[in-house]
Amino acid sequence: MSSFQISVCILLLSVFISSVSQIILKKAANKIYDSPLKEYLNPMVIGAYGLFFCSVILTMLALRNLPLSMSPILESTGYIFVSVMGYFFLKERFSKRKLMGFVLILAGIFIFNL
Repeated sequence: MSSFQISVCILLLSVFISSVSQIILKKAANKIYDSPLKEYLNPMVIGAYGLFFCSVILTMLALRNLPLSMSPILESTGYIFVSVMGYFFLKERFSKRKLMGFVLILAGIFIFNL
């Protein structure tokens, strides 16, 4: 694999990790806590923000070998990751509009890479 391809994989991994942390934060937000302090200082929230930090580091590593114009294109996959994980872990439904959005995102990524 070339350094470009590795960087694309690293950026997609970064987006995936960021999406996982968003799901963890949503799960933590659905719980009831005894105090506001426990709401923000619990293992799920701290872990999710730790994952966000890892995602930022991976994004910076990936952008060493990728053109900056490619970042928003690949980061749009986060919408798909979050929606799919929301379906499995949060029992959210897919609407026709959401599925059309997925198709448009994937088509945009495909067209950009032509």
